[in-house]
Amino acid sequence: MISASLYIILCSARNRFRRRLRRLREPRYLIGAIVGVAYFYFAIFARMRGRAAADAARNRNLARRGTASAEAVTSALIASGPALAGLGFLALSIVAWVLPFDSGLIEFSEAETDFLFPAPVSRRQLLIHRLLRSQLGIIFGAVVVSFASLNLNGWMRLRISIGTWLVFLTMKVYFTVVTLSRGRFRSKRAVERALAWMPLAALAAAAIVIGVALRQAFGANPVEHLSDAIERIGAVSLTGASRIALWPFETLARPLFATTASGFARAAGPALMVLGVLVAWMLRSDERFQEAAALAAAQRAERIQARRAAVIRARSTGLSLGLAGRAESAFFWKNGVQTLRLAGPSLVRVVAVTILAVMTGTSAAVNRLHLRGSAAAVFAVASLIALFSAILAPQIIRTDLRSDLRHLDLLKTWPVRAATVIRGEMAWPGTMLTVLGSLAVVCAWLFAPSAFPGVPALTLLSIAIAAVVLMPAVVFSQYLVQNAAAVVFPAWVPLGDQRPRGLEAIGQRLILLAGVLVSVTLLMLPGVVAGAVLLFAFRRWVGMLILVPASLVCTLIVALEVLAGTEMLAPLYDKLDLLSVERAD
Repeated sequence: MISASLYIILCSARNRFRRRLRRLREPRYLIGAIVGVAYFYFAIFARMRGRAAADAARNRNLARRGTASAEAVTSALIASGPALAGLGFLALSIVAWVLPFDSGLIEFSEAETDFLFPAPVSRRQLLIHRLLRSQLGIIFGAVVVSFASLNLNGWMRLRISIGTWLVFLTMKVYFTVVTLSRGRFRSKRAVERALAWMPLAALAAAAIVIGVALRQAFGANPVEHLSDAIERIGAVSLTGASRIALWPFETLARPLFATTASGFARAAGPALMVLGVLVAWMLRSDERFQEAAALAAAQRAERIQARRAAVIRARSTGLSLGLAGRAESAFFWKNGVQTLRLAGPSLVRVVAVTILAVMTGTSAAVNRLHLRGSAAAVFAVASLIALFSAILAPQIIRTDLRSDLRHLDLLKTWPVRAATVIRGEMAWPGTMLTVLGSLAVVCAWLFAPSAFPGVPALTLLSIAIAAVVLMPAVVFSQYLVQNAAAVVFPAWVPLGDQRPRGLEAIGQRLILLAGVLVSVTLLMLPGVVAGAVLLFAFRRWVGMLILVPASLVCTLIVALEVLAGTEMLAPLYDKLDLLSVERAD
């Protein structure tokens, strides 16, 4: 079976490589591949040379200044790194039992299901086959991690690759064990149910033992500096019951922190032993393999069938569309109902009420207790949410024309103007992100007086109002550019939830992202210039309150540009050919 698996792996890799090469005949894939190669070169290899020179200069400067504290932190990290990583592995091991995720080793393709399941192959051999099939991806990920560490020599890079491969492979085998063991929770036999709970109980006991040891280590004396905290965590793994509880997880991390070849060889042996125990456990759990594989295959077939038939399981939202009104409202309602059906209206209401309650209660508590540090932290989080809603979220939330290009043949039959279609598709996601970003700005403003007590309250209020006024301009300008790209370059835009893979797909996304950023900047430039003129002309007499009318002028100019842009895209939408949309990658 191993030879057959290796043959399948080599043939699949060869065919995949040939398919990628054939795609390069098309200019968009060729250009994307060139940009992707250039990105990886400048992001990794070119930076390696510059980083080496910069590190050498920095080390010389630090040597002249005297860096006892920095050297102490570095040595503490090297000594206590396995313990720190072991704590992370322990937390991940517990989370694996809680989250409802299944292992990828039991997800077979249609060809594997049709040819391997009826074949005279045991369940253990199928598991070994899937484990071998996963090695290419694991090795690639380990190599990427090693090259992401820029200031390493050849030996250290090889050590990081092998250590990361051990960690990734062990995690994949462990997640498979968890997936296969979950089926025993529903067993009718009490003995099997007890056996299924034993690993989780052991992990909980290990977490309690290590938690008590950490509390004792940090509760004895206050922490003086960072290296002291790191050393105390490392000491937990040296003595007592915590040493036994943390040993498997720390052992898995030790190869990553070995500094010599002999040390790496000594650390790799116990790590391989931990991996071997997990592999044996996985093969011993093969009686649950067929049930788990059948369930994964059924779910995969259901997803594929739903995607091919475009079947959406309707769920009542309690919202109805009026019989009369503007055509844009129909698209707004459609995309909004689609979002609510995916997330659930009850979840949306609960999240909205929870956010409001947390904002109000935390604001009152922090302002009353004068917790400047906590207020600054909440202010930073709220500001990041606002920036994410305004800048990154339009790239991710695609309930607009990019998603409905799959139904272009239906949209073309509707008696609706093209500009109306484009504006209607943009309406819901733009409004949703505007509201979310505005709520985040309001939250940041509530905590701003405690976070920045030296700034006048009127200044903080003016900045908050200006940010809320500018939010729709930033969001809708991005959606205009995104939908313009879908109309002008439909073959470059992934449809719906498609996520093309490969170097050429990365290059295409980089080209589109650069085009979007440049276009949005040019779109916002007239409004920003007009607002800046108003700001500098009247700031002396009005003060920071001038930010409000300046932002309003900017938003109005951008709004006019968005309306004009939808009208300019209308002829291009009318000429859009159904065959220009790539429905599958």
